[in-house]
Amino acid sequence: MSMVSVQRESLSEQAARLLLDRIQAGEWEVGQKLPGETTLAPQLGVGRSTMREAIRQLAGRGILTTRQGSGVFVHAVVPVDDWDSFVIRATIASILEARIAIESEAAALAAERCTGDDRLAIRTALARRGREVVTIDARVDADMAFHRSIVTASQNELLTELFDTFAARSREAMVQMLELSGEPSTQADQLVHAEIVEAVEARDAVLARDLSRSHLEALRTAIAQHRP
Repeated sequence: MSMVSVQRESLSEQAARLLLDRIQAGEWEVGQKLPGETTLAPQLGVGRSTMREAIRQLAGRGILTTRQGSGVFVHAVVPVDDWDSFVIRATIASILEARIAIESEAAALAAERCTGDDRLAIRTALARRGREVVTIDARVDADMAFHRSIVTASQNELLTELFDTFAARSREAMVQMLELSGEPSTQADQLVHAEIVEAVEARDAVLARDLSRSHLEALRTAIAQHRP
């Protein structure tokens, strides 16, 4: 029988978590001074050295700040690392909303207007994104190239220009999204894109629009909930 190693919180981590819970519950407001270590330590059931380490951990996360000779004060309610993650997810969600507006309409127009050369370019881009890639950057580049092929097939130069205008920012957001939420199942993800291609080739503008929209909306929902 194999032994499974279970990672447990240290006493200082537990104390930091409990203290953060009390801060976020409103027991102390931003700018307010905390009670001293000798008061907090017994309240949390730990020693003074453990309490000191817990305060150091929360200071490192931007929650507390120590003023020499004055004491420890509440600096923020939301940890810096959590806030940064929230801002990243909000930015990605906004970019995905822009992509929905551009790409769902472009897919519908591509279904109506694509040429033989466009269909070949789309199929080539689909095959490229379906091949195994070893890095997130390569995966995102292949995905962006595929979506651009659909936009280009719309024969609307303004839509293509809009796509290209924020391509770099969109690429960065997609890389961050995969880093935050994990990579989706390659087979299932590729199937979704293949269905969009089939709708375009079948000249079904409504289905192409709906599939493109639902794909991007699913990504937006996933990143908002911060799950793989």
